[in-house]
Amino acid sequence: MGDKCGIIHFPCDFSITEELDSQCTQLIEILTKKGGSGKILLINNSGFGTYGQFPEPDGETQLNMLAVNVCAPVYLTARLMPLLTKRGGVILNVASTAAFQPLPFMSTYAASKAFLMHWSLALNEDLKGTGISTLVLCPGPTETHFFTRAGFTESPMSTYPGQTAEEVVETALYALVKGKSLTVSGWHNRLLVFFSSKLPKLIVIKMAAIGLRLARLEQFKKNQ
Repeated sequence: MGDKCGIIHFPCDFSITEELDSQCTQLIEILTKKGGSGKILLINNSGFGTYGQFPEPDGETQLNMLAVNVCAPVYLTARLMPLLTKRGGVILNVASTAAFQPLPFMSTYAASKAFLMHWSLALNEDLKGTGISTLVLCPGPTETHFFTRAGFTESPMSTYPGQTAEEVVETALYALVKGKSLTVSGWHNRLLVFFSSKLPKLIVIKMAAIGLRLARLEQFKKNQ
C-alpha cells in the first residue's frame, strides 16, 4: 500500500471461484472507504492463456482460465454496478486480437477474449444514458510475462512486431479521451484484424494454426 501515491494494493486470486464473492466484497469496501468520490475507472485486465492441444496442460487450468478471463470481469462489474451508477465512470475490459478469430492451440483463450469483446460492446449499449460507458481494448503480442505463462520457452515477439505495455496503455488512454467503445492497439494488429475479418473463418483458422505451429517450432529450435 502506498499512501503517498494514493495506491491501494489488494491481492486476490480470481481463479478460485469460491472466493470470488468475498474478494469482491472486500474490494467494494476498500473503494467505498478509501476510493474517493469521483468517477470510477474499472479496468478488467486480469487474464492468462495456454498453448497446446486441448486440454493441455489439463482441464482444471482450462476452467481456471475461464474463471479469470470471463467470470471475474462479469461478476466484478456486476457487483460494482451500484457504485458505478452512483458515481459514473468507464469500464475498460482488456480483450485481445485473439477475440476476432478462433485460434487452434489457444482455443479456450481466444474464445474467452471473444466473449469479453462482444459482452463489452453489448454492455456499452445497455448502459447508454446511465453515465457509464465501456471500452474494450484489443492488444496483440505485448512485452509481458504472458507467453511464459502460456507455455512458451521464449516470447515469439522476436519474429513478430509486438508492442510494449506502455504503448498499449497509450492506445487505451487515447481511446478513453475519444470516447471509443472498441480499439485495437498497433497498426499491424489493426491490419491483421481487418484482413482476418474479411476472410472466411475456416481459412483464418488454417492460417492461424500454421502461424502458431511455426512460432512454437521456432522456440523449440532455439533451445536445442
